[in-house]
Amino acid sequence: MCADRDFDIRNFGAVADGKTDCTVAIQNALDAAGQVQGTVYVPHGEFACSGLKMHPRTGLRGDPAWTFKLYGGSALKLIDPDARCMVDITDAIGATVHGLCLNGSNLGKHIHGVMLSRPEFPSVQEPTAQEDTPRIERCKIGHFSGNGIHLEWVWCFSIRHCMSFANGGDGIWLKGCDGFVLDNWLSCNARAGFAAREHNAAVTMMGNRIEWNRQAGILSLGGSNYNVTSNYVDRAGGAGIRFSRRGQTPPGMSTLTGNVIWRSGNPDWGCKDDDPYESCHIRLEGAHGFAVTSNSMNAAKDYRGSMNSATEFEGRGEYSPDYGMVLQGLTNTVVRDNVLHQAALKECVVDLGGHGEGVIIKDNPGSIFVPGVTPETLMY
Repeated sequence: MCADRDFDIRNFGAVADGKTDCTVAIQNALDAAGQVQGTVYVPHGEFACSGLKMHPRTGLRGDPAWTFKLYGGSALKLIDPDARCMVDITDAIGATVHGLCLNGSNLGKHIHGVMLSRPEFPSVQEPTAQEDTPRIERCKIGHFSGNGIHLEWVWCFSIRHCMSFANGGDGIWLKGCDGFVLDNWLSCNARAGFAAREHNAAVTMMGNRIEWNRQAGILSLGGSNYNVTSNYVDRAGGAGIRFSRRGQTPPGMSTLTGNVIWRSGNPDWGCKDDDPYESCHIRLEGAHGFAVTSNSMNAAKDYRGSMNSATEFEGRGEYSPDYGMVLQGLTNTVVRDNVLHQAALKECVVDLGGHGEGVIIKDNPGSIFVPGVTPETLMY
């Protein structure tokens, strides 16, 4: 990168002590980068700040050195309980956020980590319309009172190699279309790991580990053109993967293939209190044009023990889910060749009917898990 387009926040007065308010210094660096389509560098250390605004075709990068539980490397720490978000990429077309730790400090209410928010979708008919194309990569985004990543009316995006962890909302909240969610950890969030409850379409989700979220692992209401492949979904509070109607809008033309889904519907988090069928691995309601195949599901409970000795394994909590797959109102959809080995406490496949034409539900072998009788799969 050219030196005159690379801006170190220390040169603008930022101090890595985790206490000094560096908002003005960092924002000045971002504004300078905006003049020349440059990149702002956050060096190793913890920099305290409020909300920051990025500009089109600019970068905000650091040196990633975080672990599953700890922040590290280049870290920004929120100190303002009234901020709307930490990094605002609204209208910052082509922005990149790379290699940072963003720590929300559990401050305020509904404060997001990285946010793109606009009141409506940009008209693709306008000659000046451009895809947003933000890239969020190799970041750890956690302890925000809102969503880790909040994308509202986004058009084209990619989220890769990130961890959205222990946020008060969803790990990723989506309203928009045309995205890639690849090789991320979406863990321990108070709502879903990935949630698209409003307009959503055309998302490829591959190779993600989605675990210990208190609602669904992956949730899409009325979404279409999804490719959900080779993800690991563990200990969701609700359904492991759920595609349902959004009002009258059905989910359409998507594939759920090769996912491993374990011990969904954690009863300790109450998702099935109002809806008993939320205690399941896969839930499809009103789906049109879905292919659901080669997924593997298993029931279990929480664990405590050793990776080295199965005799030290001791489960805790309650077993779940009650159901393997819950299916209703499908059209031109294939649900076939999934494996539900010891997958549910009550029923492996619940067919609630109401289907249209072209529905195949067959060859989904499985068995009921019986606590105290069926040997549990010991993972660690």
